[in-house]
Amino acid sequence: MNAIAFDHDQTISPHIEKSRVQMEALLKDCSDAAYLECKLGGQVKGIFCYFNGLTNEERLNEIRFEMSDWDIGNAEKWLESVEQEVTSFSCTRMESFTDMMDQMTLGNSILLVDGFDFGFVFSLSDWRKRAIEDPVAESVIRGPREGFTESLDDNMAMLRRRIRKSSLKMKGMVIGDFTKTRIVIGYIEELAAPELIKEIEERLSAIKVDGILESGNIEEYIEDEPYSPFPQMISTERPDTVAAGLLEGRAVIFTDNTPFALVAPISLFSLLQSPEDYYQRFLISTFIRWLRYLFFLVALLVPSAYVALLTYHQEMIPSALLLSIAKSRESIPFPALVEAFIMETMFEALREAGVRLPKQVGAAVSIVGALVIGQAATSAGLVSSPMVMVVAITGIASFLLPHYSIGISIRLLRFPIMLMAGVLGLLGLLLGVIGIVIHLSGLRSFGVPYLSPIAPMMVGEWKDVVMRPPGWVSRQRPKFTRSGGGFRKGARRKNIGTASNKE
Repeated sequence: MNAIAFDHDQTISPHIEKSRVQMEALLKDCSDAAYLECKLGGQVKGIFCYFNGLTNEERLNEIRFEMSDWDIGNAEKWLESVEQEVTSFSCTRMESFTDMMDQMTLGNSILLVDGFDFGFVFSLSDWRKRAIEDPVAESVIRGPREGFTESLDDNMAMLRRRIRKSSLKMKGMVIGDFTKTRIVIGYIEELAAPELIKEIEERLSAIKVDGILESGNIEEYIEDEPYSPFPQMISTERPDTVAAGLLEGRAVIFTDNTPFALVAPISLFSLLQSPEDYYQRFLISTFIRWLRYLFFLVALLVPSAYVALLTYHQEMIPSALLLSIAKSRESIPFPALVEAFIMETMFEALREAGVRLPKQVGAAVSIVGALVIGQAATSAGLVSSPMVMVVAITGIASFLLPHYSIGISIRLLRFPIMLMAGVLGLLGLLLGVIGIVIHLSGLRSFGVPYLSPIAPMMVGEWKDVVMRPPGWVSRQRPKFTRSGGGFRKGARRKNIGTASNKE
């Protein structure tokens, strides 16, 4: 039997049997496609087409039985009567198979009616989705406990609940020839610079691919410098983080079927700030922020500094400490550089194994594995105790970084800097740091300097970088995202005292 070939964009035949043959040919080998016959007005034959699991079949069956009483005459009048009698769904007409297929993949049901050269689309989408849960990758002690899900509509609704103003705009588009993934750009109209929104739209519109499966695919196509190890957008599953970014004049990119949203533009200091900084008392948050800056440098430089000092600059180490290190290393067959590479590689492997294993055993394997391997390697004389301690401190330091994307970047850069330190000593370490600073100085996030407000220097914006200012202090919105007013409103604190003090 020859396959039936036809143009998917052709108009629908008024003969119901021919339309069904066309539909079945288009959905050939689609085992999840379902067909449901019905009688409209008790006499006119119709066929519902939908995909199992995407459509509310219970409501569809109710409509099927209700149709037996509907008067089928003029199509326009029939549509009006449907809209008047039924309010739980919308019904529209479509005249091409391509448009109807797009609607079916969204979970809607289409109806072909004998005598009509077009079809009807019923908005009956209803598929299973994950409930709103606590964010896994960005946990906080104090703060909201809900995170984005794979449902784009739910994610936009969570953001609308936090920013309840009509100036919060949501521009949608579709990317991917096969996946037809829905993408939404969110921003606050009077705060986001029009040039930023236009630039994001142009970059997204230029993407021509078969499919988009996750926001990481989008990020890879639209970031300024794809070869940089540093992230140029914040990937977050927290609605409060997105809302805070929008209030600073940034934009967010939602991608359907993923719980992660992209916030842009950003700077390096945006990646070193946690949403919890603004929920704790400002003195505590400021201290934790300084601690985070310190351990950011520790995670990047401490193994390299240890290798450089031990290999070339022993005179800089206190005598007592140097004798202790020398005693622990007297049976070690490897130089400090090789020893550091072995331990760092094993630590990264254990950390990655802990992430990939089931939650019940992942944490135990990573912690117990590190202890057992470290102890065994020290006992076997493969590595020294000080090196195990240095690697452990470095690993703990990397855990302090609030965003995984910046943490993995630091873990990656640690190895080439360690190699330079092992070859050239502190000079190599210094050259590595200078190279990173030069790279960061030239890096941009949608045209925004990555080291702002330090370079270029904007002293007025240091308030929210060096410390976490109190909530009642008005803070300047980042200049690079601002299109309107320059300051965020700060609630003025009134003088508060007890009755006895006032007396």
